[in-house]
Amino acid sequence: MGLMREVKLVGMRAAYDEVLSNALKRQHPAAQIVGNLLQAEIAEKQARSIRYQVTVAKLPLIKDLAEFDFSGTPINEGLVRKMATGSFLDGQRNAVLVGGIGTGKTHLAVASALSCIRLGRRVRFYTVIDLVNRLEAEARTGKTGRLAE
Repeated sequence: MGLMREVKLVGMRAAYDEVLSNALKRQHPAAQIVGNLLQAEIAEKQARSIRYQVTVAKLPLIKDLAEFDFSGTPINEGLVRKMATGSFLDGQRNAVLVGGIGTGKTHLAVASALSCIRLGRRVRFYTVIDLVNRLEAEARTGKTGRLAE
């Protein structure tokens, strides 16, 4: 366990007791034990990466698409679900949600962003006010266009 800590194998260390206990009960071969420990490490690294990307994205809250009720709204559910796949990112495009107060813009933006993050993509959430302030700050410092890059 000390060696796992030394080489920073957090996932392996966390799963070690359970993997070993199951392996002894079921008489797993050594290769399967090592494989299970490696899977635990990979899962931990993926979870850590998602947590980091959620922080970097500066999401104002955590919402999922499954929590949104499309019934009774004029929102195109198919389009929103397509946006949640991140396909628009391949063309280096942005998603802008427009609507009145309480229409679900933030919920859908956050849910789509989380979906994209889980797919390994990088995202950044801005409100219109945040975006305008950043663009004005760029203009004041003479670094116009940096945010767009």
